[in-house]
Amino acid sequence: MRTTVALVASAAAGVVSALAFDPLAVPYAMVVGVAVLLVVVHHLQPRRARVTLAAGALYGLAFMAVLIWWMRAVSDGAYVALVLAQVPFLALAALGLRRSMRLRWWPVWATGVWVGVEMLRGRVPFSGFPWGRLGHTAIDTPFESSVRYVGVPGTSAILFAIAAGIASLVIAFSVRRALGVVAGVVAATVVCALLPTGVAGPGGTRQFSLVQGDVPGVFLTWPRGEIFGLHVAETRRLADDVRAGRVPQPDVVLWPENATDIDPLKDANAAAVLDDLVADLGAPLLVGGILDGPTDTTALNAGLVWTADGPGEKYVKRRPVPYGEYVPFRQQLGSIVPRIDRDIPRDFVAGEDPGALTIGGTEVGDTICWDIAYDDVVRDDVEGGAEVMVVQTSNAAFTGTAQPDQQFKISRLRAIETGRWVLVPSTNGVSGVVDADGDVVEVAPRQQPATLSASVPLATEQTLGVRWGREIGWLLVAIGLVGFVGRAPRRR
Repeated sequence: MRTTVALVASAAAGVVSALAFDPLAVPYAMVVGVAVLLVVVHHLQPRRARVTLAAGALYGLAFMAVLIWWMRAVSDGAYVALVLAQVPFLALAALGLRRSMRLRWWPVWATGVWVGVEMLRGRVPFSGFPWGRLGHTAIDTPFESSVRYVGVPGTSAILFAIAAGIASLVIAFSVRRALGVVAGVVAATVVCALLPTGVAGPGGTRQFSLVQGDVPGVFLTWPRGEIFGLHVAETRRLADDVRAGRVPQPDVVLWPENATDIDPLKDANAAAVLDDLVADLGAPLLVGGILDGPTDTTALNAGLVWTADGPGEKYVKRRPVPYGEYVPFRQQLGSIVPRIDRDIPRDFVAGEDPGALTIGGTEVGDTICWDIAYDDVVRDDVEGGAEVMVVQTSNAAFTGTAQPDQQFKISRLRAIETGRWVLVPSTNGVSGVVDADGDVVEVAPRQQPATLSASVPLATEQTLGVRWGREIGWLLVAIGLVGFVGRAPRRR
């Protein structure tokens, strides 16, 4: 294979991989894309390592450029910066695959390399970007159930192993190998399809209402307090419906992220409105709000429990978005990019504690927006006793793009992984209710006020994916390191 052809094939593989995600969501497209990348890396073995790095970089550039096209809704600069920040990780993955493919049983070591790089880019730089993982593409396929038993890292490993099997046939076809690959893929598909999912240790039910108040216009043009007013109005309609018997009496009412930009802990009028709402509803409210930080230049993106006694427990988003919710190197960048100080005048401070909150006698695992993509955030909530998961999200900056749909599918995968229903209140969509099998029970119409009500089974036990997902991930990292340093037995 000529170098030019190989590089073009790498870029094409990146595009194909991105097609596995919304808006197209082509099943197994990323498995095919990764298989093509493996074939390219194998054929580049005689070339210098820098050629393989270039192939990996082109794969990463094409993959991320298509996958996160929605980032342009923030700004072209943010889009380009995030794409370029991810390219080195995929270049590193290609180099690791090159080294591991020189060894005997290379699919084993290569699987560890791939998962290890996914885990690395989910942690750095800053809080990382765990988006576009191979395991995320398992949703709506027979492999989705595997996440309940081996977590997202283990599911990525299963799908990568299939890609490696396909690549091995292209690299060196034989009838015996083909029979082995086909048998392995069929066996994995059948086993995963038969794995049971559902609520992990049923523990009663609770009635939840999810309020979607909509947003007043284009992102960053909202007059102060108007989004709060919209959610108050929709919640009052909910209370009217409950009194009229059109909607069941809720045990808990959920608001989305950023449902108020007025801090009710500092503003007496906002606090009085929430007191009236809770009294009118006869149920506690989980408020999503922007709260004042410890200093004048900081803020908190928080979920705040509001009961008849006023404010209660609070969860602060643990993974705020760099250059979206806070600005690293603000002092150095402020003079170069003046809009940073205009659009992000205060830095959001990351929370330290898990989002396991007690609301109306129910243990709720709260996550805020992109939190749901981080394995440890979800795991810590469940280990903290969460009986149901909540994803308070806004996504209003990405209205009309594929980002809300991509995130919603991650939420669906988390439902299977944790064995818990996942409730997603959004400001203007996607708001939805997902059962513990990952199926969508109900979804609200987008870009208009709406309320969802659902009787939600609670869960009391931990799945194997939650209990052992961390260890499985680190085991795969160790396997990948063996492949990367080339200390395993070399192939003949």
